[in-house]
Amino acid sequence: MEFSEGASNHPLSPPAAEVVLIGEVLFDRFPDGDRLGGAPFNVAWHLAGLGATTLFISRIGKDPPGERILAAMRSRHMDTRGIQTDPAHPTGSVRITLDRHGGHDFTILPDQAYDHIDGATTGALLASHPSRLFGFGTLALRSPASRAAILNAARACNGPRFLDVNLRRDCWNRDSVTAALEHASVVKLNDGELEVLGAELDLPGSATAWGPALRERFGLDAVCVTAAEHGAWWHDAAGGLHVPAAPVTVVDTVGAGDAFSAVLILGLLRRWPPRVTIERAATLAAAMCGQRGACPDSADFYLPFLARWSEDGPQTPGGTPG
Repeated sequence: MEFSEGASNHPLSPPAAEVVLIGEVLFDRFPDGDRLGGAPFNVAWHLAGLGATTLFISRIGKDPPGERILAAMRSRHMDTRGIQTDPAHPTGSVRITLDRHGGHDFTILPDQAYDHIDGATTGALLASHPSRLFGFGTLALRSPASRAAILNAARACNGPRFLDVNLRRDCWNRDSVTAALEHASVVKLNDGELEVLGAELDLPGSATAWGPALRERFGLDAVCVTAAEHGAWWHDAAGGLHVPAAPVTVVDTVGAGDAFSAVLILGLLRRWPPRVTIERAATLAAAMCGQRGACPDSADFYLPFLARWSEDGPQTPGGTPG
């Protein structure tokens, strides 16, 4: 699969993005405090830490939480040109409750700023900032405005289109997820989501065959199915492979899947073999389970992974060669 390179014409502009990610940014409200979150934002945060230049597109409220998001992005030298400000709707928020095993449950508040991503603003930005890969999820598709902006952006992308399926309660329907699958080329989802979609889409055969069946139904290049302690499966035109789970000590599992997605995207960009990509994705996801929240507080978190994975020697977080 060939990629086209983006370009930046202004000498002081951030470097051209390898990846464009679009969707929700929000605060996860844990019992012991707030943490930055939102699946596509988490992926963008990880990719920035892992050295990939990324443009993240979303919408925040004109409020203190929105200012905190911009400050956090600037602290990591993340490009903020894709962040729209909404004077009428609040910055996204999700209430999270944890169980004694580190599992979690979400209460996703309705009608947040990220539900109102402006399509014209998004289209104009992307027209002048082409990228090598486009990534999106399913949560922000719950609202008509953001759904139109996201799917139009995906339709205009010439490179791979990475879809991270997140079937959150009361935040998806068959039509929105089918539209997302029709605009994707590589899809990642967990085994529970595959079970739900297999039944919803009436995929043929048993559940063990639904990964390849999903790929065939929508003409996808690849499907990755994660299954927590049971590892992950990768299905593409060459067949399927299974990679065992990495050892993990669980503090909480919030954002582990987003860490996995970030490394899948990095593998596509760097052209790593599927097995290498999945093994590395599982390792980062396991490390994320060992800390609270979806976004590491320190960029040093990524240094061991950069040192082990870099093909050109160690790098520093944020995409700058060391």
